[in-house]
Amino acid sequence: MGKEKIILTGDRPTGRLHIGHYVGSLKRRVELQDAGDYSKMFIFIADSQALTDNIDNPEKVRQNVIEVALDYLACGIDPSKATIFIQSQIPELCELSFYYMDLVSVSRLQRNPTVKAEIQMRNFEASIPVGFFTYPISQAADITAFRATTVPVGEDQEPMLEQAREIVRRFNYIYGETLVEPEILLPDNAACLRLPGTDGKAKMSKSLGNCIYLSEEPEEIQKKIMSMYTDPGHLRVQDPGKIEGNTVFTYLDAFCRPEHFERYLPDYPNLAELKAHYQHGGLGDVKVKRFLNSIMQETLEPIRNRRKEFSKDIPAVYEMLRKGCEVARATAAETLADVKKAMKINYFDDKELIEEQVKRFSQE
Repeated sequence: MGKEKIILTGDRPTGRLHIGHYVGSLKRRVELQDAGDYSKMFIFIADSQALTDNIDNPEKVRQNVIEVALDYLACGIDPSKATIFIQSQIPELCELSFYYMDLVSVSRLQRNPTVKAEIQMRNFEASIPVGFFTYPISQAADITAFRATTVPVGEDQEPMLEQAREIVRRFNYIYGETLVEPEILLPDNAACLRLPGTDGKAKMSKSLGNCIYLSEEPEEIQKKIMSMYTDPGHLRVQDPGKIEGNTVFTYLDAFCRPEHFERYLPDYPNLAELKAHYQHGGLGDVKVKRFLNSIMQETLEPIRNRRKEFSKDIPAVYEMLRKGCEVARATAAETLADVKKAMKINYFDDKELIEEQVKRFSQE
């Protein structure tokens, strides 16, 4: 029997989604969903995971669950093709995490580069919440519960996936072939691996205020693009300019398509020519930013309009999530049943065990 191809992916609901999420994962998810190469697709809102470092602010997480759901729908994720669900509503994930904890040592978790980096970023050195520390284990539960064969993530998440694979291998070695080992699917556009913030900082983040949100209004988008970080040495139009580290050109790499030149900048045949002119000198930042603004407005307008439509019927969005949770829960329950059977803790379903005990005690 050929292994079913199943995708699992998700986002933490700590804010509305931005264009970094769009180029890094959302756009690709819609393409994967529509290509039909995968028999199932599970997309989850990782609220339990968001609570590991927002435990004192549950309201923030609660309010953002619906924001993320609206962003998903607005980008074109289709609930008839993908199961959208909320992590905390699937209690089986907690039980799987608990069993997997016995398969991983503390020192192995401490060596996980993703965990290391996140701990530093949040200044948790002295007091790491256990839930946050064991994030790779809960991620392994998320992946294996849905028998995911493929997990589309950025390369910064590779250590997480490697840890999930180790857990699968160890479980299967001890208890017999039960869990599916997942593969990573990296973004195919290098510019999309990690879109920088509008200020040129390595990461878009709400706290730095350097994001362009998918639901942003046109004048806000324009304001953010026109004040974007470029080449600080490019002071006059005639000066040669640098492309490397110039956020405007990074965004053009991620969003620009050949037809955009015909539409908005017909004096250039393609992006390579635009870059060459900028590097030689004689091309001002404002002209390039205006071009990027036209592209971003065109890209984000349909998403924003769809979002407004979906937000007119919020109860329907919650109902869609509720149905998704039901489907997800049924799937996770099947996996958990297999795990408990493999671990020999399915006492009441195990007829042989009961017969064995009957024999054992009747002989005494």
